[in-house]
Amino acid sequence: MTIAAKKPAPRRDPGTDFRVGIILVAYNAERTINAVLDRIPETFWDRCAGVWLSDDGSGDATYKMAGDWRQLHSKLPLTLVCQPVNLGYGGNQKAGYHWAIDNDLDCVVLLHGDGQYAPELIEEIIAPIERGEAKAVLGSRMSTRGGARRGGMPLYKYFGNRILTTFQNWVTGVELSEWHSGYRAYSVDVLRSIDFDGNSDAFDFDTEILLQVLSAGGHIGEVPIPTYYGDEVSYVNGMKYAKDVVIDSLAWRLQQKGFGSGHLASVGPDYAMRDAVTSSHQAIIARLSKEQPSRILDVGCAAGWMAEALSAARHTVVGIDQSTYDGVADRMSQFIQTDLEGGIPTQVGGGYDVVVAADILEHLAAPEHLLSELKSVMKPDGFMLVSVPNVGHWYPRLRAVIGTFDYDQRGILDRTHLRFFNRRSFRRLLRIGGYHLALETPLGFPAEALGPGMNDHPPLAVRLFQRFEKLGLKVFPTLFAYQFLCELVPPVSSEVVTLPDGPEPAPARSTQLDPDSFSPRGNGGDAGSNGSGAAPGVALDGNKADGQQRDDGDGGPGIEAGRPKAKDNV
Repeated sequence: MTIAAKKPAPRRDPGTDFRVGIILVAYNAERTINAVLDRIPETFWDRCAGVWLSDDGSGDATYKMAGDWRQLHSKLPLTLVCQPVNLGYGGNQKAGYHWAIDNDLDCVVLLHGDGQYAPELIEEIIAPIERGEAKAVLGSRMSTRGGARRGGMPLYKYFGNRILTTFQNWVTGVELSEWHSGYRAYSVDVLRSIDFDGNSDAFDFDTEILLQVLSAGGHIGEVPIPTYYGDEVSYVNGMKYAKDVVIDSLAWRLQQKGFGSGHLASVGPDYAMRDAVTSSHQAIIARLSKEQPSRILDVGCAAGWMAEALSAARHTVVGIDQSTYDGVADRMSQFIQTDLEGGIPTQVGGGYDVVVAADILEHLAAPEHLLSELKSVMKPDGFMLVSVPNVGHWYPRLRAVIGTFDYDQRGILDRTHLRFFNRRSFRRLLRIGGYHLALETPLGFPAEALGPGMNDHPPLAVRLFQRFEKLGLKVFPTLFAYQFLCELVPPVSSEVVTLPDGPEPAPARSTQLDPDSFSPRGNGGDAGSNGSGAAPGVALDGNKADGQQRDDGDGGPGIEAGRPKAKDNV
């Protein structure tokens, strides 16, 4: 998540007073603005660091009325701003929160100029933040049973509020009585830590900023407030607001799993271990569990979670990555930090039984150079396991069709990817690197991306999707494969044999690779096949593998080399 540059938190001496400010957003509020200012308790004026009143491009005398009030009440530090254009409800708040940050406030309260919320309760609203119990506090009209309806809330708004709040609580896992109150207070520290500038300028800004507070680890408190509905004009389009809130809440949930831009929820820089049985990590661990204790080079090991699992299976693992994560060296036999774009460092050595390159090639500008170099560190009878995401999967295709194509934080459209591969382009890369494709396994969509508990106890809808996907992986792997996991072997070199009695040397017969012998320590034919989201792998002999890599390459798993070629579906 990219956060716009904001003024850092000030250093204060112990015992310094808690600095509180008020943001008062107003639009066409000439009839109510002075009454709202009058209702700010005079007992609060002395501790108020300032009131920032922003007239958001009103077409009436809101700004003039507030100016007249200020001349009569000079004790309250009131700053008046007249926006030259309408910024929108969310845009007006953004400007106010920057004012709070720039003025080194500790807490800021949001009030509305239409008088719908009670300024008399400011002290109660800020108290949980002042006590350190919350990073945001909402004035709730729903916490008192029947209070909202007695205060005049229209029935359609009441039920709409209840339905949306129930949905948002379900999505986020919190228990708020109301998400949609405009009376709220924020710790300015939490405002410094989130990217509220990237939020909507419309009314769903209130939802987005609460989701960001949750992502920042902040607790949201609630304080009961009275409900008041008068003859004020509402500028909220209820159906559009509800749609935006639902989209924002679902986007937050997906962003927690690495999808989307990450401005509402960020997964952070650490690439975590994939637990789904359909993930490349679990497929690689399952494949290598069949091997005798081996010497393994983990290329692009990240934090070393997969290396730790392989080490627990009695393998000796050396990991290399350009970044150093906390505890990475403790999860493997040796960790070497290096820029993989510059090649393999000499301290890596050689003689590895297995080289693992899981989800790393797409992060390199020239992965063919690394592939070529890795052949020199393997034993003659060694093999490589390599996985890449499939850009031909239905997910990026769908986003392109509906016009929402963009980078994600993780997955196929990871914003750190420098290269994108479908099956045909990946096979071409392997040829350039000088490898034979011995086994290819398409892997399905990781259930863990849909939410917690999806791996062990998926709901019926997810189970039906997985069954459909399993069929799709067999029939149309280039559309349904989320990743391709391939087992590779270096080509067998032809030898020149000198005949004792012959006049000239002759080339030896070319050696064909037996699918069952490319990995003499185990049966590679079952790699990645776990019965859930991964189609059977395709084992190819040396000559056929090379030939099939050179065709259009869209035969599904189980299609033998030598059958008629299928047109590429990407």
